Amino acid sequence: MTQLPATTTRKLGLVIDLDTCVGCHACVISCKGWNTENYGAPLSDQDPYGANPQGTFLNRVHSFEITPKEGTAKLVHFPKSCLHCEDAPCVTVCPTGASYKRVEDGIVLVNEDNCIGCGLCAWSCPYGAREMDMTENVMKKCTLCVDRIYNENLPEIDREPACVRTCPAGARHFGDFNDPDSNVSTLSRERGGMDLMPEMGTKPVNKYLPPRPKDEAIDILAPFLDPVAEEPQGFLGWLDRKLGALPGATPKEGEN
Repeated sequence: MTQLPATTTRKLGLVIDLDTCVGCHACVISCKGWNTENYGAPLSDQDPYGANPQGTFLNRVHSFEITPKEGTAKLVHFPKSCLHCEDAPCVTVCPTGASYKRVEDGIVLVNEDNCIGCGLCAWSCPYGAREMDMTENVMKKCTLCVDRIYNENLPEIDREPACVRTCPAGARHFGDFNDPDSNVSTLSRERGGMDLMPEMGTKPVNKYLPPRPKDEAIDILAPFLDPVAEEPQGFLGWLDRKLGALPGATPKEGEN
C-alpha cells in the first residue's frame, strides 16, 4: 500500500467562487488546449463531430438549478477537477504507484509510464475527477498545470493554472493554503470556503466559496449599478456616454 507523505512544504490548490462563476466553460477550453499541447500525449477525442462524441477533459463544469426555501430558482455553475486531496484514495489504491502525491507542494499526479489503465483510482475517487484516455489507455487528471506554475520561461503573470489565467469572471483563484496570508487562505477564511463532500474524509485541498445571499450580492454590485440606474437612457445610454469620454472619441452633435 502506497503511503501518503505526512506533511508538505506547500499546499497548492484552488478556490472556486460559485457566486461568480458564469458557466462560460472558458476554463474547460483553456485546460483542454494547454494540456493537449503540453501534457505529453494530447488529450484525445473520439468521434468529436459524430453522433456519440467522447473525449478526455481534466476540468468540467456542471450546472444545477436550485430553489431556495424563499425566493426564485437560481442556476449555479459548478466547476470540478481533481481536488488534490490530502488523504487521496486514488494514491493508496494504485497497484503500480503511478498515482502519487508530491511532498513539496501536495499536487497529485500520474506517472503515465507506470499506469496500466486498471481504473482503480477512478473507482476510488468520490468526485469523478479521473479521466481514462481511451486512445492512450492510461488515466489522466488535473495536474494543477505543474508545467506552467514552475516554468521560468513564462512571464510571471502566466505561472498559474490555465483555468485560473483564462477565467473572465475571476471565479478561480490559485495559491498556497499553507500560507495563512495567501489569497486562497484569505478568501477561504473570509467567505467560508467549503470542502466538497467532507464526509468522505479525503480532506480536499481545493475549496468552494458558496453563493452569496441575494441581498449581499446586490450590495456588492450596487456601486457598479448605480451609475447605470441613474442614466435616463438605461445601460446603452450609460455605455454610450462612457465610450464618448474615451480619448480620441468624436463628440456627438450638441456635445461640448
